[in-house]
Amino acid sequence: MNSLVVFLVVSGLIFFFATTVGLLRFPDFYSRMHAAGKGDTLSSLLMLAGLALYEFHDIDLATILVGVKILLIVVFIFMASPTATHAITDAGFESGVKPWQKEKTEEER
Repeated sequence: MNSLVVFLVVSGLIFFFATTVGLLRFPDFYSRMHAAGKGDTLSSLLMLAGLALYEFHDIDLATILVGVKILLIVVFIFMASPTATHAITDAGFESGVKPWQKEKTEEER
């Protein structure tokens, strides 16, 4: 059980790191928002799943309540994160942020 908890938490950390790399490396606003929205949601799910499994070491009322609270946090993140990402991306589009396009070389023209 502990190895599964460690796997989930480390996987979540790896996805957070990949999200950070995406924010730094992607060329435009829309690509960066895509990386932030997807990576943040997935990594939060993995880390909270690991935390929930860690809490179920002993089945009693307190651990069940903690598990329910973690489940509610997961539901909130899955509703709020994509909505916030969409709202920020839509605001960027409305303010006139242009998507990145690859410049054509002489051979492609």
